[in-house]
Amino acid sequence: MRIVIIGAGAMGSMFGAFLSSAAEVCLVDPYEDHVAAIADRGLTLEGIDGTARTYRLSAVTDPGEIQPGFDLAILFTKSYLTESAARIALPLLGNKGRVLTLQNGVGNREAIASVVREDRVIAGVTSHGGTLLGPGRIRHGGQGPTHIGGSGEAIEAVAGVFRAAGIETRLSEDVDSLLWGKLIINVGINALAALLRVPNGVLGKTPECEPMMAGAVAEAAAVAEALGIHLPYENPLNQVKAVCEKTAANRASTTSSCGSSGTSARARSSTSKAASTFSREQALATNSNTSTASTVGS
Repeated sequence: MRIVIIGAGAMGSMFGAFLSSAAEVCLVDPYEDHVAAIADRGLTLEGIDGTARTYRLSAVTDPGEIQPGFDLAILFTKSYLTESAARIALPLLGNKGRVLTLQNGVGNREAIASVVREDRVIAGVTSHGGTLLGPGRIRHGGQGPTHIGGSGEAIEAVAGVFRAAGIETRLSEDVDSLLWGKLIINVGINALAALLRVPNGVLGKTPECEPMMAGAVAEAAAVAEALGIHLPYENPLNQVKAVCEKTAANRASTTSSCGSSGTSARARSSTSKAASTFSREQALATNSNTSTASTVGS
């Protein structure tokens, strides 16, 4: 299977590394230093146990440099730029190629379907989390199952490649439950971690954080209930705390928007070459240096 990943920050790069053992993978991202480092030295992934491994895979800033005909495009940009990322993916796909979103948030599936036929769109969520340490260097900050919505031969083929790459993968018919389940985890962690500029683990063990976390989670859960969404866990606040513990060392991507030097470096990398590939907004969309892992449906 040929796979192109649009948005190779922490999560896109990490999944690219994983999948490179079972498929032909190419990363597309405007961060020139990151892309150059991967081309020169490979992509180094620091595991949860502290060991490091270097992966060799293709990475470009300009998708025009790569041969189209991909079987799968995976989107890892920010949600507000999903439609733009889908427009980049569309000409790279083969006739039967699909687009898989493993992004945070809701509405990504619909945004992709406005560009690509709805029957070519796959939605999913992942419990993995990662941090961009610097050009060509990623830390794996949390793990758990990846859920892919739907059924059928094409979905099974995608799940098969993920499993062959060592990614625990489950199929689900109720993907909305999983998307909202992860959204509520992010609501409970990301903004609070960004404002306090602390890793996830601090939130779960600091009593002063609990009232703020509980209020945000309760409001999000109430919206889900009003929409008729059945969450994949019984107690949202307890689930958020559990994720804080499991991803204690991880830093939410929104933290980078509150003064992280990594974000500034990556934003500065959006040169004219990158800008011709991505819009200015797309370059900013993939410049976050971390992603929060969440555990849903497990």
